[in-house]
Amino acid sequence: MIRILFVCHGNICRSVAAQYIFQNIINIRKIEDRFLVDSAATSTEEIGSPVYPPMEHALRQSGVPIGNHRARRLQKSDYSKYDLIIGMDEENAYYMRQILGEDPKNKVHFLMEYAGQPDKRIDDPWYTRKFDLCVSEITEGCIGLLEHLAGQMPGGSRS
Repeated sequence: MIRILFVCHGNICRSVAAQYIFQNIINIRKIEDRFLVDSAATSTEEIGSPVYPPMEHALRQSGVPIGNHRARRLQKSDYSKYDLIIGMDEENAYYMRQILGEDPKNKVHFLMEYAGQPDKRIDDPWYTRKFDLCVSEITEGCIGLLEHLAGQMPGGSRS
């Protein structure tokens, strides 16, 4: 099983969107038993909050099912619990390093690395108000991530 943790500032927009988008993709492909997917925040501002309503709307418009998410904070212990810890921007990466410490197993990455855009970051729609664009970029990153991981899964299936 591949364990993935998506991370952003508050865990109410980008990271939870990535969690639900990736989960939806693997559910559709009927490979959900091969993954554990979760999300977390680098800050404490939104702990316990649900998905931000404009992000929830954008996800639903894209056909992505929404669960009963509540924001949580990234913990140092998450490093040993997950195979990949994926952030959205430089600020996330900075605070991820502060919380997690060193990355000796090279688990920490940016989502758009997997979409062939290693220098691209996903802007926070809380500020840009571009929720549909954010969902589109995250979807592109999640599809790329799954394609990247397909070769590493037992059986090597690219379903």
